[in-house]
Amino acid sequence: MTIFLLIKHKERFLFFRPQSPEALKISINELGASFIKLAQVLATRADLFDDVYLKELRSLHDEIPPMSSEDFQKVYQSAFPNKEPFKRFEKTPIASASIGEVHEAWLKSGEHVAVKLRRYQIVPQVRADIRILTFFNRIFRPLFSHYTKNSMDALIAEFTDMILKEVSFQQELSNLKSFSATYQKSGIVFPKPYETYCSDDAIVMSFEEGMRFDDREALLENQIDFYATMEKLIVFYTEQMLLNGYFHADPHPGNLLIRKDGTLVLLDFGMVKRISNPSRIAIIEMVKSAHEQDFELYISSCKRLGVIAYEAPQDQMTELAQRMFDIFGDDTLDAISMQELAFSVMASMRDFPFKLPQEAVYILRASAIIEGLGTTYIDNFNGVKDILPILQKNIPRALGADNGILEALADEMGSLPLTLRQVRTSIQKISEDEIRVHLSERQIEWLESRIGNRISAFKSSLILILLAFFLLALDPSLKLYAIVIFAVGAIRLLYK
Repeated sequence: MTIFLLIKHKERFLFFRPQSPEALKISINELGASFIKLAQVLATRADLFDDVYLKELRSLHDEIPPMSSEDFQKVYQSAFPNKEPFKRFEKTPIASASIGEVHEAWLKSGEHVAVKLRRYQIVPQVRADIRILTFFNRIFRPLFSHYTKNSMDALIAEFTDMILKEVSFQQELSNLKSFSATYQKSGIVFPKPYETYCSDDAIVMSFEEGMRFDDREALLENQIDFYATMEKLIVFYTEQMLLNGYFHADPHPGNLLIRKDGTLVLLDFGMVKRISNPSRIAIIEMVKSAHEQDFELYISSCKRLGVIAYEAPQDQMTELAQRMFDIFGDDTLDAISMQELAFSVMASMRDFPFKLPQEAVYILRASAIIEGLGTTYIDNFNGVKDILPILQKNIPRALGADNGILEALADEMGSLPLTLRQVRTSIQKISEDEIRVHLSERQIEWLESRIGNRISAFKSSLILILLAFFLLALDPSLKLYAIVIFAVGAIRLLYK
């Protein structure tokens, strides 16, 4: 597979050129913030790209040089106009990424703070990149299969929503406050925002100290228990993604710190995602069915999640499920081997009626990062196997059963009269021929696809038949050609 990449010069895309995996990575870094973020999302899409490209995309880091002194001054003045809240401000950033950079500072009141400044002109740059991506997706859309079209449309729509929120620091501030409130009893530390000094150009928050999660030497020196730390991280992310459906989607090592006492600190809330309740339950059932090797539940949950289309052949899906079960059930596999096998299975599904919803993409991305952290310290680490016992223990709570058995029975008995009334109403509607069928979003999408294909076939057949009559009217000597074209059109119409 050869990747053709747009070459950008002076903010304009001029032409395509074929890219090797290594050259693609270099080009994406040159293209800037939007394309780095998009590439990080695409790094989970084995249904769209070959593994040689995915390996390079996975190695992309969102680290670029700091702003020039002129740009820094403009952003600083915009963030803190007519006021100087800092007793001391370090102009050399301690972290620099595509959206913003972080500086160490001290407020006049004495608090040690981290100041995150948004890059100069990043918003118009991102909006221009989104317009370009949307434009070229429309141009090449006719070349894609139905499922690839849907996947690309969903990916770009979700990416657009995500990156526009990420470049809004007011949104990040809101995420930080909401996340801190939701998980205040988790035992994880989050920065405290100083809202008086926050704006769309800057976030001022408490300076949290700790060792980077990937700083192996520092963690060994401080005798950090890797197993306990990884268990804490997995439990926390299981709660985020599968119990609450509200999770931090960018847990890379720079955003995860460990204090000397083993406490976890989570930073950077630009990428926080919510999972809809039906999708969350479908994911829970998919993981549960993989653990129990329940084919029917696995395929059903995949369809409800949107990973597998409703018209997918049952025998092919059963074969796929068996391959996935074999991977999850192999105790000899470490995380890297398991990921490689899982990606190869996904790659083999390019011709299947298969797509990966963006909700699942962000979960895969976060899971892959966490699994990568685990393999750094623990031999034969396997995040999926570690997540299963935690999930099994929390399935009742994940599905909404927070109370004990007696309380659950009391709730059911209390709702019994209403249930009986609903049953009576349903029977009455059936007898009066007033029953209605509600289709899921995935089923409606499948119906739209089938109807679209039928309409497209009818239109092309009609064009061929009209063309045959046109040729015959234009020149009777073309009768043979007209008959052939008419026959092709008629056959398409009858047998498509």
